[in-house]
Amino acid sequence: MAESEAGTPRERYRAQVRAEIKQHAWEQIGTAGASALSLNAIAKQMGLSGPALYRYFAGRDELITALVREAYRSLADTLGAVAETSGADLAALAHALRGWALEDPNRYFLVYGTPVPGYHAPDDTVLISDEIMRLILDACTALPAPPEPAPFAAHLQGRRQWAEGHPAPPAALHRALAFWTRLHGVLSLEAAGHFTGMGFDPERLFEAELEALLGS
Repeated sequence: MAESEAGTPRERYRAQVRAEIKQHAWEQIGTAGASALSLNAIAKQMGLSGPALYRYFAGRDELITALVREAYRSLADTLGAVAETSGADLAALAHALRGWALEDPNRYFLVYGTPVPGYHAPDDTVLISDEIMRLILDACTALPAPPEPAPFAAHLQGRRQWAEGHPAPPAALHRALAFWTRLHGVLSLEAAGHFTGMGFDPERLFEAELEALLGS
């Protein structure tokens, strides 16, 4: 149930105000970046006093955490829905990731861009990112293993803290990391507009990287 639909009238009003604050925060992030987020500026836009707004979010970090949770949850739900309908299909997950990233680059960069100075995400956001990685590991495990795994795959076998509890073999661990680093590299450049004017289709580049991963 959405936050704005639950509880008493007072709780629903509080949820509505929090949602409006978050919307203004996303607009600020889109204009000046997350590092410039200002609760006082949001309070002024909403016709509230600073102390009044702080009744809804105790500070900048609490607001950023709410936005980070929202972003991670959105991606986890998007990929989870794909996994339910398409099974452990790495290509389908890749296309869903790209669609999600380009739909709202500000949301994408909040969780996968430059860290906000002085901000440290709480542990529960890591749990949601782990949920996303497990979906990718499932898809990588379902693919045939290469006849000769790369040496780095063996290196990962004893260094699986990021995949703790998942039975993925070394080759699948390697492919999952390659998926994460290579595709995010292309997406980050595309979402930031760095391919503009270079004369090629970024989607074709993304597809070429994905094909290379699937064949590796």
